[in-house]
Amino acid sequence: MELGVTWSLILAVIVSFLVYSFTWRRKLRKINMPPGPPLYPLLGNMLQISAKEFPQSLVKLSEKYGTVFTVYLPSKPAVILSGYDCIKEALLDNNESFGARGESPLGYLLFKDYGVIFSNGERWKQLRRFSLSCLRDFGMGKKSIEERIQEEARCLVEELGKNGDTPMDPTYMLTLAVSNVICTVVFGERFDYKDEKFMTLISLLKIVSRDFSSAWGILLNLFPNTLSRLPGPPQRLFRNFDKLKAFVAESLKSHQETLNSDCPRDFIDCFLIKMEKDTIIFPLMTSVLKDPKYFNDPKQFDPAHFLDENGSFKKNDAFQPFSIGKRSCLGEGLARMEIFLFITSILQAFNLKSDTAPQDIDITPEPDKNGAIPRTYKMYFVPK
Repeated sequence: MELGVTWSLILAVIVSFLVYSFTWRRKLRKINMPPGPPLYPLLGNMLQISAKEFPQSLVKLSEKYGTVFTVYLPSKPAVILSGYDCIKEALLDNNESFGARGESPLGYLLFKDYGVIFSNGERWKQLRRFSLSCLRDFGMGKKSIEERIQEEARCLVEELGKNGDTPMDPTYMLTLAVSNVICTVVFGERFDYKDEKFMTLISLLKIVSRDFSSAWGILLNLFPNTLSRLPGPPQRLFRNFDKLKAFVAESLKSHQETLNSDCPRDFIDCFLIKMEKDTIIFPLMTSVLKDPKYFNDPKQFDPAHFLDENGSFKKNDAFQPFSIGKRSCLGEGLARMEIFLFITSILQAFNLKSDTAPQDIDITPEPDKNGAIPRTYKMYFVPK
């Protein structure tokens, strides 16, 4: 009797699955979507996509299915745009149609549809307009912000000079310097590189950024309702983000206690002053920065990509590290100014030397990462 019940349950599951697969495929035939890789019921295209190297696996699919193709993550369709020409046409030439941010379940779990990055519609327009206005008021694109960066560059050079003949990984120091410039705009002050509060902020930002682009971060975006309830890595991700929110809340509290609405001191003060289609489009920016049409050898670091036949600098339109269109990075101008001033200050003060032979240096990004994350390295900063 029990055996008969077991077989009946198994048969019911098989029949249910077959009925679901039939109706699901029939429904897909009615949807007019770009072609893409074969998909499976319930899983969609997850068997062809790596959660550890999500952008890279999509680039590999684009080599087979073209610059516009559809994947299902796991059952919701997403149209993937690949290559500079295709993404430029969408984000620049048709920016009104493609200006919205695609659905991000993890982004919603953390930000609740607030903030410049994950919001949409009128809320996003007002936030971006207001943010740009505030950044301009506090020096973005002006002489005052250049002076702040130059001052930070002097502090950076002084700190690098303390290492003497000892090789060091400059990544952390450069992160502190770049973050300090942003802190002068957001918090109204710069921090000493050894400041405990500052080091806590940098550590939390690094952890949250790593969690967001990790395999668990990708899986939470795909299966939010199920995985967000599981113990372990998902809950650790939420706890880390709560720590960052607590840090920000403490800064907001201290600003509120001394707020003068007639004279806002920084970015936070401005925000404290009180005032009254569903298909995901995924522009694959990795494919823009490695587009073989614009870079002869896109998988290799080669300065010749930006030089003409006379050895002079040549602008490459496909070099878009800050994205393009309405969703391009708010801080592009600040970032470009920081890169120029920090690099020139370092090169004026030091001769740079690697602690390994040039042929042994590996400049490819870290493997199994959802982003081009540089490998750790050490180098000498020899005073001139």
